[in-house]
Amino acid sequence: MPHDDHDHSHMSETEARVRALESLLAEKGYINPAAVDEIVETYETKIGPRNGAHVVAKSWCEPDFADWLKRDATAAIHSLGYASRQGEHMVAVFNDAETHHLVVCTLCSCYPWSVLGLPPVWYKSPPFRSRAVIDPRGVLADFGLILPEGKRIEVHDSTAEVRYIVIPERPDGTDGMDEAALADLVSRDAMIGTGLVKAPQA
Repeated sequence: MPHDDHDHSHMSETEARVRALESLLAEKGYINPAAVDEIVETYETKIGPRNGAHVVAKSWCEPDFADWLKRDATAAIHSLGYASRQGEHMVAVFNDAETHHLVVCTLCSCYPWSVLGLPPVWYKSPPFRSRAVIDPRGVLADFGLILPEGKRIEVHDSTAEVRYIVIPERPDGTDGMDEAALADLVSRDAMIGTGLVKAPQA
């Protein structure tokens, strides 16, 4: 078996197991490591979260598209070419002055890969999955997001059939920005609800 010269001491036990399994499958000729890397790269940088950022920016720029998202997010998102491989129904929830939305999957880690890319490790962790429902304000504080006491927090539990995308509020100071520039401001965390879209730097 070839010796792997890379230092994997920084890996978690799960990551080390995945790396070992990948090496074994590659050695047996069952997978092509380059193809695996390409798939991961695609989901991390091309499929998402850039796709979701495009959805958000378009909703900020085009009221008709925002209305379509509210009525039928699945169709609106598919119209941009972002079709899910799992066939789940998409729901868009809109943050506003009164309400902040937070997405979680309490049973496993259902996640809209087609618009947000690969799920972050913390999204799949039991502490996040349980505390997001019990103490959403405390969870957001852990992410550095302190909301006004008067703002309501709605938690949405994803399932195998229904996935959510948060449409964050458009930040001040973006009136003259085009859709592409706006999309660059939108983070994955803002579309999950654990972050906000920050105003552009002066």
